[in-house]
Amino acid sequence: MKITMVKKVLADGSPCAKCRDVQEKLEGNDQLRFIDQTLIADVRDSQSAGMKIAQQHQVERAPFFVVEQEGQEAEIYTVYFKFAKEVLQPMIQVEAS
Repeated sequence: MKITMVKKVLADGSPCAKCRDVQEKLEGNDQLRFIDQTLIADVRDSQSAGMKIAQQHQVERAPFFVVEQEGQEAEIYTVYFKFAKEVLQPMIQVEAS
């Protein structure tokens, strides 16, 4: 499984507030270790890696998570709590057993 987090940088160059909040939740819950890659969707640069992946998956909200599993279509999560419950929680439970 590969997990990519995409965070937004606003037109004034500042990170989006929601992205910062989600980053803090991931760090506080020791979940950041499950994120394989973080990309930046810079609204000032339509060719930034994060903007390209957002366009590819037709996502306009940030942050969002792309979960890729071999042989399956990528799953997109735009809500942190749903992502944490459906993806991260099972990973933590497997680790604990």
